[in-house]
Amino acid sequence: MTPAVHLRPEDNVAIAAKHLPEGQTLHVSGRTVTLVARIGLGHKIALEKIPKGDPIRKYGQIIGFAARDIAPGELVHVHNVGADAFQRDYAFCVDRPSTPERPRELRTWHGYDRGDGRYGTRNYIAIISTVNCSVSTNKYIAERFEHSDLLKAYPNIDGILPVTHKAGCAMQYDGPDHRQLDRTLAGFARHANVVAYLLIGLGCETGQALHLIEGEQLLQLNGSKKKPLVLSIQECGGIAKTVEAGVKAVAELLPRANDVRRVTLTADKLILGTNCGGSDGNSGVTANPALGVCSDLLVAQGGTSILGETPEIYGAEHLLTRRAVSREVGEKLVERIKWWEWYTSIFGAEINNNPSPGNKEGGLTTIYEKSLGAIAKGGSTAMVDVLRYAEPVRERGFVVMDTPGYDPVSMTGIVAGGANVLAFTTGRGNTPLYEHMKDDMDVDAGVILAGTPVEEVGRQIFEFMLEVASGKKTKSELNGVGEEEFAPWAIGPTL
Repeated sequence: MTPAVHLRPEDNVAIAAKHLPEGQTLHVSGRTVTLVARIGLGHKIALEKIPKGDPIRKYGQIIGFAARDIAPGELVHVHNVGADAFQRDYAFCVDRPSTPERPRELRTWHGYDRGDGRYGTRNYIAIISTVNCSVSTNKYIAERFEHSDLLKAYPNIDGILPVTHKAGCAMQYDGPDHRQLDRTLAGFARHANVVAYLLIGLGCETGQALHLIEGEQLLQLNGSKKKPLVLSIQECGGIAKTVEAGVKAVAELLPRANDVRRVTLTADKLILGTNCGGSDGNSGVTANPALGVCSDLLVAQGGTSILGETPEIYGAEHLLTRRAVSREVGEKLVERIKWWEWYTSIFGAEINNNPSPGNKEGGLTTIYEKSLGAIAKGGSTAMVDVLRYAEPVRERGFVVMDTPGYDPVSMTGIVAGGANVLAFTTGRGNTPLYEHMKDDMDVDAGVILAGTPVEEVGRQIFEFMLEVASGKKTKSELNGVGEEEFAPWAIGPTL
């Protein structure tokens, strides 16, 4: 294992591939430096003298500016680096990649053809709360099935999925938050992994079921033109009666929901949602670019890959606008970046506040550095569209969705947009963390630091994605993790 990674010839820093002691001499890209302090895994080492005010370069890009003179061999981090504003050259479309050639081998997986252009990787019945007030009722209905033998006779159903949240009221009626919540709930109702659903509300909430149904033109699935079943706690006569009505309604859906089978589908029917969390200084060297390889392989097959977390694109957006298929698509991303600058400013916040204490402990110094590593998940193909939060994906290829950096909220929007398989990357230790948490993690991308090519790990992720799409359970599924991650984005005031 090399002790430090130098990513680009123009970079004036290298990244520690393991913990390095003070006084160790490194030979990196023809340069020799002696460490003046201990350098932790994922942290940056100055390879040359960097005068105060000069840019710090990693990935061949600016990640910040020296807040004071930095000596060779010195740790480069928050104590001597500032995230000053700088101009980015958006140069729309100048680096637009050509459309990848379809490979000779069209890959397949086994999933659910809903018959209307939707293709599922799982087969759930969803119980969707329109408001926080119906959450407990929703869960009680799902628990009746979970804690009984009612589902044993229906092996083709993956489960009864309670979709619960803390919103639905105290927002402007028909305002931005109301419409965005409706769009998110509708995205889950019509999701390819949902075979049928019902809505549960209290009855007096702002987020009325009728507003959701009519505004989003929701119909029951599988060709039915009937409006979805709605249960109101107030109309049913209380929680207990609503639970009984809900259990009866779900029980009636079970035979039809079970009467589906997986069929062979081509990989172009997959929509991959990507997200990263627990990032460190090596995330942009290991897991994220490996996922980017998987993204490219999927796009080459005719599929779709979604990159979210706009605050973690900030400072690197100029690399995406150069890949845009048109100036119009590139401008859509710039408009979202400008909106985020405005949005954070009205609260007195800075987007550079995004890197968490854990990110910084792992070696990330500024949002620019974090973003450059984060966008690696998007691979190298052309950016074909930029979507609002929870907006349905309509284009095939690499797309960006405007979501916050907060992972549950981001993933909620990406799933609502149509992603039928998800990949979540993490840093914070790479192989040592993987070995310590094997029951929670599916793929070890930390082997890249030990010399395994990024492309090889990317192909491993791609193959694993096809297995998961075909029904293989992830570690998260085996641990029963996921139901609590539904968190719609609220952008306005709570009234």
